[in-house]
Amino acid sequence: MTNINNKPANQIVFQTRGLTKVYVMGEVSVHALRGIDMELFAGEFVALLGPSGSGKSTLLNILGGLDTATIGHVSYLGWDLTMATEKELTEFRRRHVGFVFQFYNLIPSLTALENVAVITEISKTPMRPEDALALVGLGDRMNHFPSQLSGGEQQRVAIARAIAKNPAVLLCDEPTGALDSATGILVLEALEKVNRELGTTTAIITHNAVIADMADRVIRLSDGHIANVRRNETKRRPAELHW
Repeated sequence: MTNINNKPANQIVFQTRGLTKVYVMGEVSVHALRGIDMELFAGEFVALLGPSGSGKSTLLNILGGLDTATIGHVSYLGWDLTMATEKELTEFRRRHVGFVFQFYNLIPSLTALENVAVITEISKTPMRPEDALALVGLGDRMNHFPSQLSGGEQQRVAIARAIAKNPAVLLCDEPTGALDSATGILVLEALEKVNRELGTTTAIITHNAVIADMADRVIRLSDGHIANVRRNETKRRPAELHW
């Protein structure tokens, strides 16, 4: 399968500078992010690692245009998302970003194929839904309804739905969080295959340090800060992971 995101490997896809997010709830202010400086590069697989409350989901949501920063800047291929209008952010999400969440959010009355087709019908350069499902190993399950699929299969349908619009970026928030280890590994294999074959820049949130071993880089967050960044010189295949 041809790489649809033919960008130089050292090209910066996302860059943040001083990224800060404060949620105000009555008289209480919660600092979710505290001055994040980071880059994500074209085609890489990054794990955002940290405990609950460390700021991982907030960071991912700002990168994906689902939330906005209180202070600081985030750019996508040099375009300052901080200055974007809501309409521009909606178009950004629709054209450039695929999302995978912990819960699958499939439409129960639609088959796997139809769930994916919902996205391809509103995309400008979509994959065929059949091709997206085949890529995640569900070519023989495309006519099944969500109730006829296991949790892992439903999550792979969600991945197929996210990648079917040919996004440059795939953002995943605890995609194995609701799954057992064996099923989670099948989902991770699907994400790794998408990253490898399509060149999709992939960021995955996890609190599971074992999963981070399959990433190119690991960005560890703690209390809204980046605690450290490491590069895995030798990545482990999903099938080698155990937790």
